[in-house]
Amino acid sequence: MSTPAPTPARAMLRRTFTRAALCLGGLIASRPLLAQTSEAAPRVVLETNLGTIVLELAPEHAPKTVANFLRYVNEGHYNGTIFHRVIPNFMAQAGGFDAQLREKPTRPPVEHEGRQALQAGLRNQIGTIAMARTNDPQSATAQFFINVANNDFLDPVLIPPGDPVPEFTHRGRVYRNVPRSQLLNSPQLYGYTVFGRVVTGMDVVQRLVQIPTGSAGPFPTDVPKQTVTILKASVQKGRT
Repeated sequence: MSTPAPTPARAMLRRTFTRAALCLGGLIASRPLLAQTSEAAPRVVLETNLGTIVLELAPEHAPKTVANFLRYVNEGHYNGTIFHRVIPNFMAQAGGFDAQLREKPTRPPVEHEGRQALQAGLRNQIGTIAMARTNDPQSATAQFFINVANNDFLDPVLIPPGDPVPEFTHRGRVYRNVPRSQLLNSPQLYGYTVFGRVVTGMDVVQRLVQIPTGSAGPFPTDVPKQTVTILKASVQKGRT
């Protein structure tokens, strides 16, 4: 979720995310993303009418996010929800609306864990899953998205040491002697929390993002014209 530049910004939808470009500015070295499959890592099976998608989660790097996601899975929240926002060469988003595009109730938001996940190597790359949210970084609840491109601009921005921070570069502009709290609390620098990856069924996701989209319900665009439903979400047997 070749990687062309993102399409022009669209109107903010509830529980969707801003597409403002974020830049790491060389603050983190490239690391392999969940390169090793862990026998202990929990896996969630998404049975859809298009095929089965298996997600492997990373509780050691995003513990609150994973616990929140698993609770929704175990409560049956995702059963009957659809992929309601799909953009080729970007991502596929689900987890918030039923087939009639009615939004399902959720619990309070989960704490944003994007920076600690990024430091462990979890980035918005092809096949990873991340939490969707509004402009408020602390607003993620149940919705998630699967990256179908290397969306580095969605990664959190790591803040260099120091207070004030002696020098900080963002989107080509250099800032000097900025209070650390000002950078840590800037909504534009939070990015999106990656908490796992697709281990089986990426071909299903790729077929999904090729489905023509249009307007439906409260959404002016990006809704698949062929409804793709999560029939059942469950924790894979033998996994916690």
